Parts: sequence; C-alpha cells; structure tokens
Amino acid sequence: MERNLTVPASKEITRTLKAGDYVYLTGTIYTARDAAHKRMYEALMEGKNLPVDLCGQLVYYMGPSPARDGRPIGSAGPTTASRMDKYTPKLLDLGLGGMIGKGKRNKEVLDAIVKNQSIYFAAVGGAGALLSKCIKKAEVIAYDDLGTEAIRKLEVENFPVIVVVDSKGNNLYESATKEYRKETM
Repeated sequence: MERNLTVPASKEITRTLKAGDYVYLTGTIYTARDAAHKRMYEALMEGKNLPVDLCGQLVYYMGPSPARDGRPIGSAGPTTASRMDKYTPKLLDLGLGGMIGKGKRNKEVLDAIVKNQSIYFAAVGGAGALLSKCIKKAEVIAYDDLGTEAIRKLEVENFPVIVVVDSKGNNLYESATKEYRKETM
C-alpha cells in the first residue's frame, strides 16, 4: 500500500501502517547517528535533558555530505541502523516515535518497537543524492562539534520510505525472506 504521512504523526496514525507499506513523509524529522546517540544516552544516564524533545518524532540515521550551492543539504543516504541499537530501546521508552535507517535491528529494539507502538522505516541505501532532493530545509540544532553527526532538524517533502517493522512487530525483512524462500523452492 502507498501512503502519504505528515510528520510528526500520532501513534494512532502510525499504528495503521503495515510492514511493506510505501510511505511518503512530509514535515519535520531529525537526524542523529552514532556519536549523537552516544552523547544523548550519556546525558540521560547523567540525569540531564536531551537537547531536543524526541517525543513522537522520527529520527533519521543519516550524516549528510556538504551542501552544494543553492541546496540545504548534500547527499543524505541512510546509515546502518544496527549501529544505534544499544541506545534505541531507551529512546523509544522515552517516547521516540520511530526511526529511519537501513538494515536489520536486534531483538531488544524489535521488542521496544512493539512495547512502545513505534515504527521503523527503511530508506534506500545508495540513493542519498535522490533523497536529498526531498529535503527542503536543514539546520543543525545540537552537537555542532560532531560535524556530519550533529543533530539536524529537517523539513522534508514526499520523502520515500518503506515500513520495515510496524507497531505490531511485523518485520518486512523476515516476511520477505520467507516469501522468497517459498517461491524459490
């Protein structure tokens, strides 16, 4: 199924998405990669507040290349999501609405997605230049010293993603693999 979604979106809306749905996101998302996740996690462990309220928000695992003239951002392809797995359950428990990345997640993340009725989207790896065309505005909002790994606020329009893990725990990576094996036997 193909859907258009204004983000951030309520859990009531994201719960209607199913693994395998093609979704076009329009609105606000945030970026954060390994170094930003580590710093946020350390802040939480020290009892400090996060630099941005992630409650109900989507985080895109991405570190952009430099912007070309007239563009808000350079190539903006997804980073492998499993690199954030050790930090993700805590952020989901604090209200993070979902994530955008590429690749599989560990069992703890999958369990936390279901527990918190969150969502995991995949963006197409290798398509960073095309994805950047959907980003209309980008601004660093925290951890500027981390360079490409700083937290950015992005305004996106028709940003294409696929639901990989829905709020019920249906996992496209698993179901697609089973379907492929069934068809090739």
